Amino acid sequence: MSAIHKHGSEEQKTEWLPQMAAGEAIGCFGLTEPTAGSDPGAMTTYARRDGSGATADWVITGTKRWIGLANVAKVAVIWAMTDDGVRGFVVPTATPGYTATPIEPKLSMRASIQCEIELDEVRVPASAALDVIGLKGPFSCLNEARYGIIWGSMGAARDAFEDALAYSKERLQFGRPLAGYQLTQAKLVDMALEINKGFLLALQLGRLKDAGTLVHHQISVGKLNNCREAIEIAREARSILGGNGITLDYSPLRHANNLESVRTYEGTDEVHTLILGQKLTGEAAFR
Repeated sequence: MSAIHKHGSEEQKTEWLPQMAAGEAIGCFGLTEPTAGSDPGAMTTYARRDGSGATADWVITGTKRWIGLANVAKVAVIWAMTDDGVRGFVVPTATPGYTATPIEPKLSMRASIQCEIELDEVRVPASAALDVIGLKGPFSCLNEARYGIIWGSMGAARDAFEDALAYSKERLQFGRPLAGYQLTQAKLVDMALEINKGFLLALQLGRLKDAGTLVHHQISVGKLNNCREAIEIAREARSILGGNGITLDYSPLRHANNLESVRTYEGTDEVHTLILGQKLTGEAAFR
């Protein structure tokens, strides 16, 4: 929705956004490829004009990977290289040549669907192209997703913490609850501190976003910090649960498994570190 809202024509917005907002149509965002994740500029999916003039069709060929909900989506935003640079296309998934195959089995994000998309000479009209050229198009959408993760990762951390806290008050060892031991209290305090710091960071970034002053390296601060802390909190919470923590009766290890994926998608820890390194030093260490 973000891509269409930011870069779509009025016709594209009118056709798709009401359906998607109402839950009548699911969309997917096709950027990552089997060999182009952190470096989307290296994508090999290519869109060519079939004919001359502004009304010529586009024909898209290539492969996308790790695309959420691609096999149940009604519409896909596909990013492809063109002679002019990277462009986005609004592609109805019923278009001939579009095939989405779920990636299974997985150890993380098991409640969601990630797919590989094959685009075999997928033909779309000229009107399918988004009104943006270059990586600024997909990056503007990734910033929205990264901002959401800043909050969501802390939600997972808080749920893991609350599970561990409740368990520590009920579980007896050596005649007293786990919560009565100094080691357990230290773990709980450390987790609570990081959760509160993470939420305050998210709140401040949200205020900057509302004011229209939030910039991309600040989003990297939140995404890097909160994901990194959330997975440590989930693992520490599991330790309080002991052996019971590896069962699905409790949430921490499930969150830890899913957060392994969250640390990777929408920019890996390494990418966000380099974004911040560039901001601090003025040197781009990506290549």
